[in-house]
Amino acid sequence: MTYQDIQAFVFHEARLLDDRQWDEWLTCYHPKCEYWMPAWDDDDQLTNDPQKEISLIYYPNRNGLEDRVYRIKTERSGASMPEPRTTHQCSNLEVLNQDETTAEIRYNFNTLSHRYRETSHFFGTVFCALDISGESPVITRKKVVLNNDYINQVIDVYHL
Repeated sequence: MTYQDIQAFVFHEARLLDDRQWDEWLTCYHPKCEYWMPAWDDDDQLTNDPQKEISLIYYPNRNGLEDRVYRIKTERSGASMPEPRTTHQCSNLEVLNQDETTAEIRYNFNTLSHRYRETSHFFGTVFCALDISGESPVITRKKVVLNNDYINQVIDVYHL
């Protein structure tokens, strides 16, 4: 898989969030995918263990993401109503390690989210492990480092 193929996949996942194509977005994730956004502690260090320390978001597998999507789609998530309009920008993609079946990548993100006539801004770095053995990559692990973590609202998967 080429750098351009991996970049296209990263852009595709972001577009699915912007277009609110929730079911298609879920297909970007392996069923056993860990999705984690650690928190910054009082010493300005990231937490290291989602089992023992606080996280902003933690799902040990895709079931948690599926539950979020279900709640968003069925209007059972008050925090997501009305759904915000988002624009994701991904940049500085690096392939850190790659072999025939896996790739480790990192990239920066900048997301604008508009809701209730206000625009919020979220930015940080994403670290992903990809299974690239099939026709299309799937994410097997995703760690999102949110750099502006002092927020005045709920943070959700579509902000990242």
